[in-house]
Amino acid sequence: MTPHQEKPFDAIDALLQQARPLPDPAERERLRTAGGLSRADVARALEVSTSTITAWESGRTPAKEHRAAYARLLEGLAQHYPPPASPQTSAPHEGGRESTPQASNPPDTKPGDLVQEQTADPASATPTGGATDLPRKRPAPARSSGPHQPTAATSPGDPAADAHFPAGPLAVLDGDGTAHLVDGRTVDCPPSTVPELVAWALQAGIGQPRLHRAGRDGDPLIVLTTKAATRLGLPEQLTDRRGLRLPEDHPVVREVLTAGWQLTRRGFGPWARIYRPVEGRRRQCVQLAVLPWDALDTRAWGDTTTLPAADIARVLGTYATRVLTPRGSTAVTGLELMTALRPPTRAVRTEDGNSWTSGPVPGSLTHPVDPAPPEAPEEHPAAAGRADDQVLDEEAYEWTRDPELLTDAECALPWAVGLDVNMAFAAAANRLNVGLGEPVHTDGPRFDKRLPGCWYVDLSHLETDPRLPSPFTPHGGRPTGPAWYATPTVAYAQELGADVRPLEAWLRPEAGPYLDPWYERLRDAYLATMADLGVGKGLSAPEFLAAMEHHKTADPAMAAVLAAIKSTVKGGIGKLRERPQGARYRPGERWPALERPTWRPDIRAAVIAQARTNMHRKMRAMAEKAGLFPLAVLSDCVVYPAPGPTPLDVLPHDPATGKPLPGTFRLGVSPGMVKHEGTLPLWRCAELLETGANPARHIKDGGH
Repeated sequence: MTPHQEKPFDAIDALLQQARPLPDPAERERLRTAGGLSRADVARALEVSTSTITAWESGRTPAKEHRAAYARLLEGLAQHYPPPASPQTSAPHEGGRESTPQASNPPDTKPGDLVQEQTADPASATPTGGATDLPRKRPAPARSSGPHQPTAATSPGDPAADAHFPAGPLAVLDGDGTAHLVDGRTVDCPPSTVPELVAWALQAGIGQPRLHRAGRDGDPLIVLTTKAATRLGLPEQLTDRRGLRLPEDHPVVREVLTAGWQLTRRGFGPWARIYRPVEGRRRQCVQLAVLPWDALDTRAWGDTTTLPAADIARVLGTYATRVLTPRGSTAVTGLELMTALRPPTRAVRTEDGNSWTSGPVPGSLTHPVDPAPPEAPEEHPAAAGRADDQVLDEEAYEWTRDPELLTDAECALPWAVGLDVNMAFAAAANRLNVGLGEPVHTDGPRFDKRLPGCWYVDLSHLETDPRLPSPFTPHGGRPTGPAWYATPTVAYAQELGADVRPLEAWLRPEAGPYLDPWYERLRDAYLATMADLGVGKGLSAPEFLAAMEHHKTADPAMAAVLAAIKSTVKGGIGKLRERPQGARYRPGERWPALERPTWRPDIRAAVIAQARTNMHRKMRAMAEKAGLFPLAVLSDCVVYPAPGPTPLDVLPHDPATGKPLPGTFRLGVSPGMVKHEGTLPLWRCAELLETGANPARHIKDGGH
């Protein structure tokens, strides 16, 4: 065939490529998630924006120049990740997941506190019987065959609805024999003992579908109000306030064990997990949340426990649908969400193709790794004998400007206005390259911003404006010599023009954007909840500020969900470096958290470093383009002197276009944008500075 004859065939082949059928939108997202890919990963490969991938997964048809490549990607993923097998429908299944429950931790000392890591009860443990990754069919939904089953049909449009879990992810018991479901339905719940309740929950069609094909479905969560707990024989308060559990000889504990059920090593506490060992592939596990025992910490959930049972179900159900069914404190759930979105292992074919075995999920944290010595908290064995100057100190900002550096023009201004960055630590996690494996030591390395890890480098010679905090230290002071820094900090020094020459480094060559799906799910949950509260995208700056004035009172239930989402972000990041607690711990010993793949202080350090340098980049743009310098910074809040009491009096705009100056802080609802934190008279702000207090800490409550 001549080249002239081949040309029409080439053109036809190109048309066939363009005409490749695409899977339905839900299948497109499933294939990407199954392959461990984030939308950002696909966007970079196809040279489009992340929002474009989101649009394609919502049903939009790709443009002609991208369609063939996108179809090829989906076809390749479909070969490796075929659709799950059809569920069994011949009879109701007795249990939920087939694998053993993951132990979750009790409420944290400071939910949402990123600087002080969340801690857990060292008695927490996963019960015996390891999880299996073998492929299986999901259990069929429970039938409405008796008075104890949900009877109302679930609307297909209900986000909480799932064919395998028709009753939704959880139920709240009111103590009068009624269970309130997340969609407003109520069903009879006559059990009067905990073992009967567990058996009822496993038959009631309660649970949550897995977020990743290689993950596990969520166990039923039963929430007990005070009246419901009393009906089941539980005390209104725990006498053991240190261990947060019932004594082993309590009648309810004996009742559970006598019925053939088991408790995790954490015992029967505010978040009790009751299970039976795995039989074949069948998992039988139910989680209880005991509200009178402070299962829902008010610092994360507000006054949720004071609401009626139906409203509690709405709050927790919305959170479960948008984030994850709670598995403990919001910090615990934030960490569990990482694993749910990127499970460590999956089922893979053996070499002979005749059976299945467990293999790692690409892009996941697959096994526990010890930190590099600079990354380890002081309690870790790797920190033994470490010099004081050999510690990686990547923490959030806490800085105030020297009052002597305030200019006369600044002192003449009447107000100090605080700006708070929305979801600052979640935004920092977006597209952040983090290490997936063990650290490797090297001397005299050449800096590469693509390599996550920590670097020993001298940045003390870099000149920075004293009216701005240093980007290299949490306290904002200039470094005094060589120190250890996470990759985002050193990359920012290079961005500022520094000739970076590390003396040594601990690097992780195996890397990837592990937190991307975590960020995307929490971002979507945050934006959806803000929209419920009347604060959506596309508002003008005055409209946004007006909406924010009343958003917390628009719907108390959704305001509680919003607070929990924010706490999940900060607590989840903090829990990456969970430290030991409890009287049983001895210095120098290992503690239980070290044995999980998600105990990763280096990832926590990288996120905080990215958030801090993001903040400094915006402050530097404000200084260079508008001559504005902050008075104080605390984590994700920055305070500026202003001629008026609102952010509109601070944030600079281009006089020609009316748009915010590029690179500066912008008002808006999206993560990384800012909202109004509060306002103080400048004299009060100066008074706080003179006494050594940080105005950013007090600006929200009017300086009190």
